[in-house]
Amino acid sequence: MITVSDLSLNLSGRTLYEDVNLKFTPGNCYGIIGANGAGKSTFLKLLEGKMEPTTGNISIDANERMSSLNQDHFAFEDFTVMGTVIQGHKELYQVMQEKDALYAKPDFGDEDGVKAAELETKFAELDGWNAEADAAKLLQSVGISEDKHNLKMSELAESEKVKVLLAQALFGNPDILLLDEPTNGLDVHTIEWLENFLADYPNIVIVVSHDRHFLNQVCTQMCDVDKGQIQLYVGNYDFWYESSKLASELAANQNAKKEEKIKELQNFIARFSANASKSKQATSRKKQLEKITLDDIKPSLRKYPYVKFDMNRELGNDLLKVEDVSYSADGEKILDNVSFIVRPGDKVGFLSRDTRKVTALLNIIAGKIKPDSGSVTWGQTTSFNYMSRDLNANFNNDELTILDWLRQYASKEQDDNTFLRGFLGRMLFSGDEIEKKIKVLSGGEKVRCQLSRMMLEPANVLILDDPTNHLDLESITSLNDALKDYPGSILFSSHDHEFIQTIADHIIEIGDTGIVSRPETTYDEFLDRPEIQEKVAQIYQ
Repeated sequence: MITVSDLSLNLSGRTLYEDVNLKFTPGNCYGIIGANGAGKSTFLKLLEGKMEPTTGNISIDANERMSSLNQDHFAFEDFTVMGTVIQGHKELYQVMQEKDALYAKPDFGDEDGVKAAELETKFAELDGWNAEADAAKLLQSVGISEDKHNLKMSELAESEKVKVLLAQALFGNPDILLLDEPTNGLDVHTIEWLENFLADYPNIVIVVSHDRHFLNQVCTQMCDVDKGQIQLYVGNYDFWYESSKLASELAANQNAKKEEKIKELQNFIARFSANASKSKQATSRKKQLEKITLDDIKPSLRKYPYVKFDMNRELGNDLLKVEDVSYSADGEKILDNVSFIVRPGDKVGFLSRDTRKVTALLNIIAGKIKPDSGSVTWGQTTSFNYMSRDLNANFNNDELTILDWLRQYASKEQDDNTFLRGFLGRMLFSGDEIEKKIKVLSGGEKVRCQLSRMMLEPANVLILDDPTNHLDLESITSLNDALKDYPGSILFSSHDHEFIQTIADHIIEIGDTGIVSRPETTYDEFLDRPEIQEKVAQIYQ
């Protein structure tokens, strides 16, 4: 168990949290939510002991092992993949290192023999004999094939390093598991595996994520970081979101009879209790939900940016034809004879276990890079607007302010300070924030700038490579709604399940042997295909 008592934190004169009191108990998965800059990742660092609170304390039961997801993808370049995973259990790894060093001594003596016996006993107590087998199983589960287990981390692609570091965090079933954006960079199969792994996890899991579907699948409680406070709420993300909206409605209608409010609350709780998705969590979650009273439901103080995309003209009969496109990078073939057709009005979600394939294809479609062979043909009536995965795209002059940067993309009619300030205000750049230099912007702020640019430049096709990356949940929700309402065509990639499911009506998966194209198919329908289910089942074994 973790107990947080009277915790506060001041950073550079700003109070991030004040008088926080929380308890985290085994068998629960806690989702940390809050706007960008609210202090979600900082809170994980406090729990992990990497930072000290200004006041208060955090106590953890004795002998409980904590593990976290390393955010530095290049921290283990000189270690093997297998060794990197086992380092997730620091005590076990240290015992293994001491054993190996002892047995390698040329003058191994009696004293060394006694020490070796002690280490062997400790090694067995820590289940060391199964360490490599367990690490190998985890690696295969996250999509790292056996032939790569003994390679050095420096030999892997960054997308593979992300998966190895996830396996490292999970290794050895830690008592407390801290995961900061664990789905970033993962393919859909690995995310589904992780959802199932965490849903049945018997210990404490605390996760920061902007993936709503992921939070709904794994979380039993939400930990809301907002306005200097951190509050716990029973249920998953959807329950928190819907209950906060219900609370706002109830607060706005103070004249309604209390009996009617209670009935509405009871119906609301019954609906969510019936939809508990994971068997091991369903019973306890339902009991917790049934104990909720009106006073427990509080309105959200969140602000949502205004996102809306307009078309500049109607689409004609032809949109996009990709024929036999191949592409290599650093001597490795990334795309091999890729062909497909996108028709007017299609909203296409691109998937791959290797994110390089999708990014390369979208860059080729957008004309940013040339294929080694093949062709891309756009219809005569099409005009597209592209948002790259590269956060620094379009940010060429670091000395520009947000206001002056956006002015570059404004039409003559839009080039007015009052208009641009109001526009940026709706995108949550208020007051003096619009005078910030773009060189100091966070990832989320850069994405909101890019979305602002796209709204000023209407097109009938939008191309977006993982646009939800770096956005907070409020911005993701606004973008999601805007793309659902957009009448033009969309070509996009994402690792956000709900984002793909609610936007795409056409799925293209790029694999090692070509593509799988499913027109008029939602994401969930695509995942329900027998071959996908068979692939996921193999991962679970």
